[in-house]
Amino acid sequence: QLLEAKASLSLAQTRHALQLQQAKAQINKMVPKKQFEQLQSTLREEQCKTQQLQESLHQQAEQTCRQLVRTQEEHENLLQAAVEQAEGLEHSLRSAEAVLAERAAQLRDAQAQLSRNKLLIEDLRGENRGFAMALQAAELKQKTMEEKNQLLEEQASALKQLIGKITPASLS
Repeated sequence: QLLEAKASLSLAQTRHALQLQQAKAQINKMVPKKQFEQLQSTLREEQCKTQQLQESLHQQAEQTCRQLVRTQEEHENLLQAAVEQAEGLEHSLRSAEAVLAERAAQLRDAQAQLSRNKLLIEDLRGENRGFAMALQAAELKQKTMEEKNQLLEEQASALKQLIGKITPASLS
């Protein structure tokens, strides 16, 4: 709009200058009074249009300038908000990285503990196999001992019966 207004103003000024030159040339040629008055009236109209165009152009320039200032302020506010948001995100990222580093250290510790526990479990399994074998041997020994004990009880019982038979016979 500003460019159009400038172009209209420039065109009006050119017309005005051309008409002024034509009017002067006609005056020099002894233009009739009626034609001179008509040219003067046209000149005044063109001057009035030119004045109006200049005022309109000035108002549009002021309005455009105010709008540019508002737009620049909005852009600065948006930029400031974006910078603050970026700083907040950067802080969050650093916090998350610190938490991740701590968790990674915890996981490494847990993995090391798990490895130690696996070794302990293997050791305990070995010991358990040894205990199981010893238990089997003990159970076998116990069974053997129970069988011997059974045999001894049977022998003791047979002896008691024998003694029971011998004792009345020896008393009589």
